[in-house]
Amino acid sequence: MNLTKSTIGSFLDYHAEHYPDLDAAVFYQPDRRFTWRELREEVDRVAKGLLARHISRGRHVAMWGTNVPEWLLVQLACARIGAVLITINPEWKQQELEYALRQSDTNLLIMTAGFSKKSGKKLFRYDYLDLISGLCPEPGDKQCRLNFPELEGIVLTEGHAPRGYIAWETFLQEGEQIADVRLQETIEQVQPDDIAMIQYTSGTTGFPKGAMLSQYNVVNDARAAAEHMRLRLSDRVCGPVPYYHCFGSILFNLGCLVTGATMVVPADHFDSLRTLEAVERERCTALYGVPTMFIAEIDEPERAKFDLSSLRTGIMAGAPVDRELFEAVTQQLGAREMTIAYGLTEASPVTHQTEIHDPLDKRFATVGRPIDHTRARIVDPVSLRELGAGEVGEIWVKGFHVMAGYYQKPEETASTIVDGWLRTGDLGTVDADGYYRIVGRLKEMIIVGGHNVYPAEVEQALHSLLDDKVEIAQVVGVPHPKLQEVVGLVVKCHPGQTLDLEEVRARCEGKLEWPKIPRQLRVVDDFSRYSTVTGKIQKFKLSALLQQGLQPA
Repeated sequence: MNLTKSTIGSFLDYHAEHYPDLDAAVFYQPDRRFTWRELREEVDRVAKGLLARHISRGRHVAMWGTNVPEWLLVQLACARIGAVLITINPEWKQQELEYALRQSDTNLLIMTAGFSKKSGKKLFRYDYLDLISGLCPEPGDKQCRLNFPELEGIVLTEGHAPRGYIAWETFLQEGEQIADVRLQETIEQVQPDDIAMIQYTSGTTGFPKGAMLSQYNVVNDARAAAEHMRLRLSDRVCGPVPYYHCFGSILFNLGCLVTGATMVVPADHFDSLRTLEAVERERCTALYGVPTMFIAEIDEPERAKFDLSSLRTGIMAGAPVDRELFEAVTQQLGAREMTIAYGLTEASPVTHQTEIHDPLDKRFATVGRPIDHTRARIVDPVSLRELGAGEVGEIWVKGFHVMAGYYQKPEETASTIVDGWLRTGDLGTVDADGYYRIVGRLKEMIIVGGHNVYPAEVEQALHSLLDDKVEIAQVVGVPHPKLQEVVGLVVKCHPGQTLDLEEVRARCEGKLEWPKIPRQLRVVDDFSRYSTVTGKIQKFKLSALLQQGLQPA
């Protein structure tokens, strides 16, 4: 793959002009479709609406919502005119929302009314108007201006627009006054090095930081990931991954944009049944997700009734993948050319990815090698000495994919990017063939009586030792009065199975070194309450769970 200096908008133009009647995006529920011609037309309507609201190159537009058509349109419209997209986590509460809107200097907020999500047997409603009313009772009023001095308006994409808000149709009508020639002149001013988006990191410690990613960053990273799967114009990619996250907005949306593959969106947020339905109906050739999503799809009670024979490839990312899950995805779902990717928001996001023709053991036991035109190395996090094959250290990466920095955070930027090298915060190893393995987060490393224990490494071993009983296993550190920490284990069992700590320790005896053997166990029915909207499990929540009513270990 050669690096390109093309902008996001140029790819939209290319496909609209060369393949106008091919499917560009299919929203399965609600049912809405765009050909490449139609997609460009709608994106340009939104772009004109932005211009009418004085949003031009370099100004900031926040998008708050789940995977709805308007999210995609706003993303591409911002890129088309050089505006910066601020991605808002749809599950953020009021404090996080307030911080992000203010810290990002958002000029225009575009939002849905909210969404409902089922967790276990409970239904949660995220009412965005209610959430923001305490911060901004009426857009433009004194309190709103005080809280968000840069905010000039709020657009509501659905339902009745309360006083002060701008209805979506009104927003589009305002754009009709913008002449085509002005839009075209604006598009021509956009440069590849312009910042395309500010994506906030998860913020598991303190408030999140906004990673500034340029059009050059995200276009080429999307191209690299797509090339590993050999995505082409004829592919149809099913993406149940959230738009606010780089998995959805870059690897899915832009990955399809740069190849011409069709985007298939199963629902506004993850639903395993809708995902399988969409794969069958749209004859999807690729499927994206984090491991917990693939597990839910495999365990879906109605899976057997779906014809998934069209599946060929995809991306699993966000957490370690064990052999059992990889074989289930490649054999039971039929995606025999599935790839494993690793990365982080600050790297646009993919830094490593397996190839479809890699040896089998490399395809599930590693995250592959660094993508083209980038470098990686393993570094001792204390001495900063580069380590050799098989030694555990922090993964550092360097290349076109490294962010411009954290927005308005020079000190954090300087400590994260050292001489062009991005410190990932992840611990890993590299083998003699250049393939990398992830063994855990640097901040999640467990120190048991002076012994370093890496959660991902223990999880891989436990999956093998407990595979007949356990569907998901997560390892975290739990405080201990004498050993500093011990290994705690949280599992979800296969249907009909049970597990106790005595059995876990018996199976580990003689197979794992003593510091790696779990000393605390909690069995849960559902991991969703301990996960982000992307399905990524938040280990600090599991640690807190294990510490509730903690017994001596």
